Amino acid sequence: MLHLKEGDKAPDIKAKDQFGNTIDLTDFNGSKVILYFYPKDNTPGCSAEACNLRDNYQDLINKGFKIIGVSADDEILHQSFTEKFSLPFPLIPDTEKKIILDYDVWGEKKFMGKTYFGIHRITFVIDENGVILKIFTKVDTKNHTTQILKELKLNQHN
Repeated sequence: MLHLKEGDKAPDIKAKDQFGNTIDLTDFNGSKVILYFYPKDNTPGCSAEACNLRDNYQDLINKGFKIIGVSADDEILHQSFTEKFSLPFPLIPDTEKKIILDYDVWGEKKFMGKTYFGIHRITFVIDENGVILKIFTKVDTKNHTTQILKELKLNQHN
């Protein structure tokens, strides 16, 4: 499915977040980045994942991580989602699917017997030099922070 692999250089991102601030992945050099792609704002799984990252935000910041969320929802939906759940990190409204396609997270999905195209829930952890350190294709939405830290062999809360 994915053409990107761990150890590959992460495709660059130059986009505006939900509040119109410019996000450039190269500005994050020196920090690890949790770049998470999710299907849709305000759906149960996407809300659980965003809230898990929010609830563990300070711990992740203390461990040197930055967080960026991406979906094809527009700026207004992202603003509402951010306000509803008090999200402290940027969400990129990738309505034209440029980043989504660059990271190869758009594809065929099946739900209740129907096949359609959409965003696969995938998280990329990018190291301080812009290299993909880890790719999560089976995201545990309610425990995503623990999943990331465990896989990277970092302990939570220390």
